Parts: sequence; structure tokens; C-alpha cells
Amino acid sequence: MPDNKFTQVMMDDSTIDAKKEIDMVFSIANTLRGPYKPERYKDVIIPMIILRRLECALAKTKKAVTDTYKKDPKAPAQILCRKSGYQFYNTCDFDLKNLLTEAPAIVENLTFYIDSFSPNVQSIFEELKFKEEIKNLDKNNRLLGVVKKFSELDLNPDTVDNHKMGYMFEEIIRRFSENAEAGDHYTPREVIRLLTSILLAEGCSDVFSEGREVTVLDMACGSGGMLSSANDFIVRMNPDANVRLFGQENNPESHAICLADMLIKGQPADNIRLADTMKNDCFDDTSMRFVIANPPFGQAWGGKDAGDGVEKAVKDEFKIKTRPSRFMAGLPATGDMQLLFMQHAVYKMQKGVGRAAIISNGSPLFSGNTTSGESQIRRYLLENDLIEAIVGLPSQLFYNTDIAIYAFILSKGKRKERKGKIQFINATDMWTPLKRSLGKKRREISKDQLKLITEVYSEFAPCKKTQWCEKRKHDCLIESRIFDREEFLYKEWSVYQPLQRRGIINEASIDALRTSAYFTANTNVFNEAKFEELEQTDPRSSADEKAYQKQIKGKRFTEDVIDVLEKHKSDTVYMDFSKFLTALNKLIGDIEGMSASRLNGIAMELSEIDKTAVIQKDKKGKVLLDPTTKDTEIIRLNQDVKEYMEAEVIPHIPDAVYMYEYDENKAESATNKEKLGAEFPFTRYFYEYHEPESADVLLNKFMSLETALSDKIATLQRGAN
Repeated sequence: MPDNKFTQVMMDDSTIDAKKEIDMVFSIANTLRGPYKPERYKDVIIPMIILRRLECALAKTKKAVTDTYKKDPKAPAQILCRKSGYQFYNTCDFDLKNLLTEAPAIVENLTFYIDSFSPNVQSIFEELKFKEEIKNLDKNNRLLGVVKKFSELDLNPDTVDNHKMGYMFEEIIRRFSENAEAGDHYTPREVIRLLTSILLAEGCSDVFSEGREVTVLDMACGSGGMLSSANDFIVRMNPDANVRLFGQENNPESHAICLADMLIKGQPADNIRLADTMKNDCFDDTSMRFVIANPPFGQAWGGKDAGDGVEKAVKDEFKIKTRPSRFMAGLPATGDMQLLFMQHAVYKMQKGVGRAAIISNGSPLFSGNTTSGESQIRRYLLENDLIEAIVGLPSQLFYNTDIAIYAFILSKGKRKERKGKIQFINATDMWTPLKRSLGKKRREISKDQLKLITEVYSEFAPCKKTQWCEKRKHDCLIESRIFDREEFLYKEWSVYQPLQRRGIINEASIDALRTSAYFTANTNVFNEAKFEELEQTDPRSSADEKAYQKQIKGKRFTEDVIDVLEKHKSDTVYMDFSKFLTALNKLIGDIEGMSASRLNGIAMELSEIDKTAVIQKDKKGKVLLDPTTKDTEIIRLNQDVKEYMEAEVIPHIPDAVYMYEYDENKAESATNKEKLGAEFPFTRYFYEYHEPESADVLLNKFMSLETALSDKIATLQRGAN
């Protein structure tokens, strides 16, 4: 249970009203209509907000810096930073207001003003290509008006703190990103507060010791909201802490916003990198006490939809042998990089104490089959006891997606009670409606709800609790369940039926063989599509010619088989599959290209399952299995296999034969692979069946509605007359 001080600090965040500033910014944006399309407003608005914010921050120490610079233009950057009070400075006398006094020279003067910033700030405007926009604004007679309006916008850190700026950027980015690339979901502040609260709720006693260095990473940092919140909460709890923030972001606008905010916080510019985390770990020599992130949902890391060089970088990293790989557990399907970010978080967490909170959609919980990369990554997280909790959060929290989200809480230093355990927290009912929708965001998590979620996490006990929401007139439910980690590890068992088939060589069975995948899409027999492709290739390479000749032989083989079978059609039914094989062998065994495996494959296509047929056995009397009947059953490690089969399989298939198809004494291969996987079927554990209303009750309701509607129509008709 979190102590009172923790709870008070974490929830002490009064409602922030940035409407005045936001409205003013968008009134400026509206002046860009005509020369700029709405989706390009950000090219002007974002750099101008950053410029004004930095200018306001430097206002108090501006004269001290310029005086020092005038006395010694070669003054070291450290001295100028000391004079400015920040990790950046500006050495000229200009600001946005006095730029207006020399209107004819505003392009040159504004450019000079930007060039007078310290290099770490200049790089921000270079990333945003703002000097080009200055020329565009001037060309379209918008520059003077934009500069004038921004000079009147108060963004002083003393009056507009980082939280308020965060809300401003949040709203600005939301409006500019309504058609954002899939996966770019900007994190609402209350979600950030919740993640930070949970991260700091336990396992952090060392963080609050005097002079403690605390490293925090967001490897998909966006505009820096998560880093800012983590920093603020840690500093409020321990003013003596030396908090070092690290971020990577591959979107130039978001990176620029984040970098400006971090500079104002006194963080080194070199710790906020414009870089793709999938390609590089920019802080390879630094392990992190905390990792907090909201990686993109459903964004490809491989294939045609992936960014340039991403697939190669990911695969190269996975293959590394000279050091531990960032993607130590495997590679997920190329269409979604969320589990790559999750592994990167694990890689960066400090040994023995590192903690992480990662936002995801539902895909990382259960996507992929048993041997897939996704399943093996989940298995790695479980077997290494890295998952403390998974928290299900409400839908409709984000601005441009209304899907449900989850928070993975990871730890390399679980407290004793949590070892070998995983906590599921269903907080999907913990929401309050907004007064008005913000894009697709119609809900928020209130401070009281945030506090309750954090307390339920810290208590680490099975529970059901409710909290009254006045706006909804509803008791909001939160539920916690505790599981052994083996609950989510499973083996995939194969289930077969005995080989019992009825064979016949007639028109129907021959047609079935002729159109079967075995005869039309089989790499080892004949592939019709490949044959047509090669036939139309001109000229063919030597490799293509070799493949073409192989397909010609396969086509001839299938035609020869069909020709012979057509000539020997009959109504004879073979109830013994071995005798059917013998009969077939006499007919087609001498055809060029025939083999035992091909003969067996043809026999399977010409036959069908018949439970009255003779059960086939090998020479030792062992029952042979029908490969076409193969099915699989997912059985948890903490389940008894025999009991499961007798309860779930045998009642439906009395002659079922089940086995675990893996030989640990043999080398792993495509046909001999450990079928041990993991999944988190979160919603299944909280599902409660509610019996539907009876047909009679529903009929009565319908009749009542019909009667009421008829009465209203009659009343309207009387009034019309």
C-alpha cells in the first residue's frame, strides 16, 4: 500500500486550463489559410511556439548574456549558460517584439535571431527547416502578422509551467494529427500520471535517498510528456535527486518540442536524440532505473510498410553474438513492432532494480501461434519473471483511436511477494466522461480513480472494489487477480485419430485428386501457378529454366496418373486402406516419377475418413494415425494433461490419440521444435456470463414500445386534424 506522502504527491495535480493560450495559437493558425493547407499549419506553429517558449524562459537573464557576449564574443558556452540559467542561450538583442520595429528587414533579423541561439537550440530549428518557412511566410505576407501575434503570447515558465505546456502541445498535436500515421497515438496526461504513479509506487526506496542519480528513458518519447511527468514526480518526492532524462524520437516535430522542454528543465540536449529506436540504441552505455513509453501500435518493422533500413537493422541486431542483443527473445511478425520496444525496455532496465511501464494495445497479449516470435517473447518475459502486472485501461482515452489499451509493468527487482506471480488489474470501468469530446477521446481517468488503481496495484491482492462516479451516476468497478506465472505458459499437444479410410477410384474421387492442392500447388509434385509464371518468363535464367523443367515433369506426372485412373474407374470400395494402396500401386506404381510418398499422398486424396473402415496398424501392431485428422490443444503447464483430455477431447473423439510432438534428445529443426508458448487472455479472466432476457420478456417490452409509439402517432394525428 502506498504511503500517504506518495499518494498525496502523485495525485496533487490541479486541473490545468490552457484554453486561452490554445485558442490564441489557433487564431494565429487561422491566419495561414490560403497560402497553407491545414495539415501544414504545424510547419509554422510548432517552431514559433518553441521559439516563443525559449524566448520567454531567457527573458530574465537576456541582458546579462548579451552584455557578457558583447564584452567577449569568444566567451565559452559554459559561461553563457551560467549567465542564462539554462543549458542554452541567445547572444543577440532581438526578441519577437522588437523585431517588429524593423519590419522591412524582418526576414534577415529573424534569421539572425535564430542563428544567435546556442548550437543545441539551432539544431531544433534546423530539424524543423524553419528558415525555409520564414521565407515562405514572408513571400505570402504572413510573417509580420505571425511574429506580432506570437510576441503577445505569454509562455513564460513562471506562469505557464511544463504541465500546462504539455497540455497545449497535446491539443495542438491532436488537431494536427487527426490523420496521423497509424500507430501514432499521443498519450493523454492522466495516462502518463498513472504509469508514473505505478512505477514509483514500490521498489523505489533507493530513488529517494539524498543526491541519488535517477535515469529515466522513453525510447518513443514524442513531445516528452512521459519524461516530464516522471521528472516532476521524482523531484517533488526527492528534491535532492539528480534526475537524468533520456529520449529517442524519429518524428522531427515531436523531437523538437521534447528537446525544447528538456533544455528548459536543464537536461543535456545530447540526451534527447532524433533517432529510430529500431535502428539504434543511442545510450548503449547507460542502463535505466526507469523506462516509460507508449510505442506505436501496429507499425511495421519489416516488409514494404517498414521505414528505410529498419528491417535490416532489426535482423542484424537479433543476430548479434558479440554482446547481448536488444531483441534477445525473438522477432515478432513484421507488421507490429510493439514487442520489439518491450524487449528494448528490458535490455535497458538496470540489473536488479530497473522498472518499466509500457503502453500497448491488445496484440502483444495474445497474437501469434505457439512457436511464433510473439509467443516466444512472452515466454521469455514469464520465464525470467519480468512481468509484475498487466493493467487493462478504458477505451476512448486517446485522441485518435478509441481502442482498449493495456499497461505492462515490468521489473528486474520484484518484491518477495510478487516473485513468480503476475497481477491482472481490470480497470476498464475506471473512467469519467469528458464535457466535450476531443477527437476520439471521450473519457478520462479522474484523480480519485487514478489513486484507486495505484492502490490496488500496491496492495497486490485479489479484490473487487467500486468507486462512485457522480458524472456517470455509476459505481465504477476495479478488480485485481493474482496468478502463478505458469498460468500463462502452455504446451501445444497434437491430437490424431486412427487411420481409417475408405478408398474408391470413381469420377468424383478422380476429380477431387485432379483439383486438389496435392496436384496443383505442391512444391514437390506440381505447382500450377509457378508453372504458368515460368512458362511466360522470357528469357529464363539457368535457375528458372531448371525450375521450369522440373514443373514440366511434374505436370506430365499428374496427367499420366489421371489418365491411368480414368481408364480404371470402378465402383469397387476398399474398406482397408492398405489394400487400397496395393491396388493403386498395381495401377500407377510404374509411372515415371512415382515414389512411396507420392503413392501414399494420392491414396489419401482418393479416400475419405470412414469410422467403419479397418484401423491401420504397422508391423508391430501399433495403430497408425491419420495426418489429415490432426488437431491441437493448448494445455497450460499447471494443468494435468490426462484430466484435460478426458474432459475436453475424449467425450467428442473417443478414439483420439494425443501426444507432445517434440523430442528433446534430437536437435531442433522445422519438424522437431519445442511447442512451448505463452499468452495473456486478459479479458477471459474477467468475463462474467449474464443470462439474456427470455423471449417472453423481450416480446412484452417490444409490445409496450409499439403501443406507446402508436399512442403518440394517434395523438399527433388528432392534433393535425
